[in-house]
Amino acid sequence: MKAPSFDYLKPASLDQVFALLHKHGDSARILAGGQTLLATLNMRLSEPKFLIDIQGVPGLSGISLQEQCVRIGAMTRHGEIEESIVVARHMPLLAMTAPHVAHKAIRNKGTLGGSLAFADPAAEWPSCAVALDAQLVLASRRGLRRVPAADFFQALYTTALAPDEIIVACEFPLQPSGARCSFDEVARRHGDYPTVGLAAVALVAGQRLQQLRLVFLGVGNIPTRARAAESLLEGRSLTPELLAAAKLALAGELAPGADLYNSAPMKLHLAQVLMQRALAQLAAPAGTPGEKQHG
Repeated sequence: MKAPSFDYLKPASLDQVFALLHKHGDSARILAGGQTLLATLNMRLSEPKFLIDIQGVPGLSGISLQEQCVRIGAMTRHGEIEESIVVARHMPLLAMTAPHVAHKAIRNKGTLGGSLAFADPAAEWPSCAVALDAQLVLASRRGLRRVPAADFFQALYTTALAPDEIIVACEFPLQPSGARCSFDEVARRHGDYPTVGLAAVALVAGQRLQQLRLVFLGVGNIPTRARAAESLLEGRSLTPELLAAAKLALAGELAPGADLYNSAPMKLHLAQVLMQRALAQLAAPAGTPGEKQHG
């Protein structure tokens, strides 16, 4: 199927982007890496009259370590995140997640901002942003505003972005010493959209998990925090009995829908398995192979 007809616009500055968004409103779409948008155009799932290509706009890419966060520009490619020394050192959750994002060719073109803006519930970056309590930096003619990731994803493919705004960066707060993280997902083939995935972070004291965040992808319309399971596990030693109770809590708060290949009970079972794996990794003694810790 061919894409519908549209006018292609390539602004050279943010001011020009804002002017075009103001002029064309909801009939325009932002083109970043294009790895999702172009596919939706070809399938006629999206039919904008104008495409605003922001790949030539300066200042929208790059990874920097700042006083309180790691700031990643919206036009930063997935592959750049995967290869970044700053990310590996200070945001290991992103480093361990990046290889799961699609295939290498797509990671070389697709962008962090494009993934966050599209808000696919099976995408990896939104769940990581929520797990790390990230702030999305949004810009328009009215200036900048920051929106917590937990508030940014509102419904299926729906975000807090206003029609005249774009994402310019995402800021990931530096984690305290001793924070640990885990990412895992189940997919039919590596690089495919996952059936279920889990981004997890926690502070570890002995074998007790504190400030635990369990954020699932693929089980709802937005990244889904398992708050009941988190509350049950908070500050307690991980025992077989506690793990069994956490699985029951998870079953009570997740309501995954069936897809073409998996029933809802199967997806719930996979979520429970991923949670068990993540908790074991987080609570593992320091130096255990596969354990990831913030320095």
